[in-house]
Amino acid sequence: MSKILEKIKCSGIEGKHINMRLVELYDAEFIYAMRQNSNRARFLSGIKNGVEAQIEWIKKYKARERKRNEFYFIIQSKQDDNVGLVRLYDLREDSFCWGSWIMKDNVSANYAIESLLCVYDFGFYTLGFPKAHFDVRKKNVSVLAFHRRFGAKVISESDLDYYFELTEVDYKIIKKKYSRYQ
Repeated sequence: MSKILEKIKCSGIEGKHINMRLVELYDAEFIYAMRQNSNRARFLSGIKNGVEAQIEWIKKYKARERKRNEFYFIIQSKQDDNVGLVRLYDLREDSFCWGSWIMKDNVSANYAIESLLCVYDFGFYTLGFPKAHFDVRKKNVSVLAFHRRFGAKVISESDLDYYFELTEVDYKIIKKKYSRYQ
């Protein structure tokens, strides 16, 4: 097991107001419930077939995690309440993708911003990638606006999605603006 994976398994990723830990089988019910929330998950790919199917998906994911091909995190408050999910995947030679980002209803927007900063710190500084890539549904207007304000640049588009990129250099600049979250 890599030192990176050992470090994450021991301490997770610690933020100022949140922690992020790797998903485990016992998280299946929480993940399934989050992904079934029609308001929060409307722009994510759908899942069905219940909690048992989610358990099977997590088992396959854990194999990808062991190979360092993917990292799926539970976002928790400092009181250990599960408040969201985020995933890093499609790891390329020079870029990581992140997505499946979903937060519970009625949690502080600060948790979302802080989780985003943790994702970028992990991808850029722990994993060592020089850039990130991700896609956002065109109809997801508020998230599109947020990523544009954050400095991500649209590099292409499809009928459904905008495809973004954020470099580590751009992140270092914008991160200063969000320093109060770390």
